[in-house]
This record gives sequence, structure tokens and C-alpha cells, in this order.
Amino acid sequence: MIVWILFLIAIVLILALDLGVFNKTPHIISTKEASRWTLIWVSVSFLFSGVIYWLYGTDYIENPDGLKPAAAAIKFITGYLIELSLSVDNIFVIAIIFASFKIPQKYQHRVLFWGILGAVIFRGLMIFFGVMLINKFTWTTYVFGAFLLLTAMKMLFSGKEEDFHPKDSFIYKVLGKVIPITSHMEHEKFFTLTEKGKKAATPLFVALIVIEFMDVLFAIDSVPAILAITKDPFLVFSSNIFAILGLRSMYFFLANMLAKFSYLEYSLIAILSFVGLKMLLHDYIEVPEWGSLTFIGLSLIIGIIVSLRLSKNKEKISKTEE
Repeated sequence: MIVWILFLIAIVLILALDLGVFNKTPHIISTKEASRWTLIWVSVSFLFSGVIYWLYGTDYIENPDGLKPAAAAIKFITGYLIELSLSVDNIFVIAIIFASFKIPQKYQHRVLFWGILGAVIFRGLMIFFGVMLINKFTWTTYVFGAFLLLTAMKMLFSGKEEDFHPKDSFIYKVLGKVIPITSHMEHEKFFTLTEKGKKAATPLFVALIVIEFMDVLFAIDSVPAILAITKDPFLVFSSNIFAILGLRSMYFFLANMLAKFSYLEYSLIAILSFVGLKMLLHDYIEVPEWGSLTFIGLSLIIGIIVSLRLSKNKEKISKTEE
């Protein structure tokens, strides 16, 4: 438990420094700043795999699966890449939510910051119950595997998805019945007073709640996906948290370039199909740690390269037509 407590304290300190020092004053996050922080978070995440190697080579942390240090480190990196790749869809939705509620760019970081806190809690609960279910009822592995395959097939054959309208969502309508919602923005405040003196939620708070709700929906896909790689609670939780912490900077880095990565969805389909099949066939086929990491890494690299090349070709064609 000491390692768990220290890890959680480290997360709290990082978030406190983030909001209290580095982003104390609301400002527009430039692409340069976002790319720098994205590089920092990815580097820190990969460096943490070294900490994982050290922890699993000692008796400082419980090792229910009897993993060797190298295997634990590879599983952490694999889980991290899965969570990071599945976060791409989340970024698309966040961009739509911010646009729908007309959230100024300089306040978007604050909304995402508080969204991270909620995500940490909800992911922790989902991971706890997910691991407990798999350990107690082994057949749930097949349920999760089938669910991931169905999700991949749905993404592949659904074609163009219907546009998401946050103001028409269930959570927005429910929130409106609980507390008055105003379209008036009062700096970075989540609540304000109406002309009648009643407390009302500002667009910032509404956007936060909708983003939180959508993160829970995305976690329904991502948590089972990482459970296909490992059922070790600390590896699942830590890889999830590092992916979530890096999501904010990645959002600001990719927000203006989302169209260029439109083909990355096929990489996500491949990854979900792979982990789904791995869960369904785990009694018959054992995929080594390096095999899972290689497949997921190649899927992401190929998706990024194809997306960038095809988007560049489209730009050339459009310029030629002009």
C-alpha cells in the first residue's frame, strides 16, 4: 500500500503544480507549448516503466501474477499506448463540446484539469471492479473480449457517425433540471448568480460535466482493453493515469490538426480487434508481451503515417483545383 499511497500523492502534487504554478493564470495554450508538454508527458511515462521494472524486481509492491521486471515494464508500456490511442476519439468529442458551449480557449485548460480529477476517480473505480470481476468470474474475460470485438466492428461498419450535439445529450437535460444553466460566462468561474440572485451553472461547469460523462463512456472501452494485457491492478491503474494526465496537452497539440489524423480510427479498430481476440483466445493462444507491444506500436505508426500522407495528398489536390 505504501507504493499506492506514494503514487497517488505524486499525482496530487503534479496536478497542484499544474494548476497552481504552471497554469496559474488562464491563457491560450499555443501549439508550441502543447507540443512541449506532450513530449514531457510521453517521456515521463516511458521513464516510469523503469520505475515499474525496479518495483517488480523488489518486494515493494504486490505482484499477484508473478511478473518478471521486464515483463511488467513491457505490459505497462503496452497498456499506456492502448489508453493513449483510445484517447484520440475522446479528443474529437472534447473539441465538439468546447465548440458547442463556446468555451474560450484560455479557459479550456481549467475545464480539462478538473475533468482529470474526476477521470482519476472514475477510472480507479472501474479498474477495481473490472479486476475483481475477472479474478472472481473468469468467464467475464470472454464477455469483455466479445464487447471489444463488437465495438471494433461497429466502428468499422457504422460509416459516418451522426453528429454529436452536447446540448441535446441526456446529461445536459438532467443537469438543467438540477440547477439553472446560464449562457453567461463569468471569467473562469463554474457558477454565477442570476439577476434574481439564484445560483446558476456557467457553460464551463456544463462542459466539465458533459466531458466527465463522456470519459466514463470511453472508459467502458478502454478499461476492458487494458485488462486484456494485464490484470495487475497497479499496472492497469498507473498506465491509465499517465495516459489521462497527458490527454490535456495532447488535446491542445492535436485540436487544430484533427482532420489530418482521420485515418487513425482504423488503427484503433485494429487494436480493439486484437485485444478482443486475445481475451477470447487466451486459453488457446498465448501472445508474448513483446508481441502485443509490437502490434499496437505498429498499428499506431502506420495509422499516423497513412493519415499524414493522405491528408497531404488531399491538400495538394485541393490547391491544384484552385
